[in-house]
Amino acid sequence: MPPSAVHFNGGVNLPDPATVMRTLAEQIPVGVRRLPDGETGGRSQWIGFQLPRVLSAPGLREVGGEDGAYTGGPTAALDGDTDPDTIDWGDLGYAAEYRKSYAVFTGLRDEGVVPAGVRMQAEYPTPVAVSMLFHPDDKDRIAPSYERALLADLDELVRSVPHDDLAVQWDVAVETVTIDQQPELLEPLTARLAALVDHLPAAVPVGLHLCYGDFEHRHMVEPKSLENQVAIANAVTRAAERAPAWISFTVPQDRDDEAYFSPLADLRTAPETEIYLSVVPYHPGKQAEGTTERQIALIDRHLPADARPWGICTECGMARAEREDVPRLIELHREILALHTPGS
Repeated sequence: MPPSAVHFNGGVNLPDPATVMRTLAEQIPVGVRRLPDGETGGRSQWIGFQLPRVLSAPGLREVGGEDGAYTGGPTAALDGDTDPDTIDWGDLGYAAEYRKSYAVFTGLRDEGVVPAGVRMQAEYPTPVAVSMLFHPDDKDRIAPSYERALLADLDELVRSVPHDDLAVQWDVAVETVTIDQQPELLEPLTARLAALVDHLPAAVPVGLHLCYGDFEHRHMVEPKSLENQVAIANAVTRAAERAPAWISFTVPQDRDDEAYFSPLADLRTAPETEIYLSVVPYHPGKQAEGTTERQIALIDRHLPADARPWGICTECGMARAEREDVPRLIELHREILALHTPGS
């Protein structure tokens, strides 16, 4: 069964939420179920958005370090005898930004730009991801307090936006890479992901973005196949009380071999879970001709026969793409879908 829907993993390198949502809605007229606000401004740096808030929290001190692709950089450590349970994290900023974006979203819907039934999609990093900003010596002590603050921020968003208009995505990069390298951590880490899924009210769809990182379009580690991501999807499905509404999977743009896609045959997600695979390449000019078509054929071959219709996405959104490249990337979503969906 060919792809029939489009998913956006969050970031879009355009000036502001209004431009992002208008552009996505107008350029891709079918197959869109949720619209992100593009994670513009400080949120484009993913957990970097939290760094100044973490470093300025009373009771923490900055431990310096050199910035690197995926290692190094400043971290926060406990200052003296600070009780981590008493840290005042202040406003983490996500709910505040999404409330502003929701006003833009409803305005565009009133104009007829955003179709009825499309939800605004909010993205949150997992607490495990943000804990990378804590010094290793204190991480386990600080992380529970921060997790409560992050969930409180999410709860504030859920109170502020009608449930019928909202969808939430957890960005699962650190867990995906950790489990890839340490498979013995599959069950404990996916149990935590299941708890994040279950945290949302039943009326708010929640999805997972399985990711290998995208610093300068380079992964933290290279996925050998979809086996690790399928194992995570299956484990979360088993552990959660509710099924994820969608899961997006990483497909490097140069992989069109049987070995990469064959693990899809073992996928055991719930029937209501939408499946998205990142067959929209960041650098189409550097991709061998016909790769996307071969990827789609392999996905069709290996997805279980009872799987729901699936859809397409980029690996990590479009926040780190050059701004001049973003219109072409958006157009690629429409073109790929149109090739496989008559009348789209």
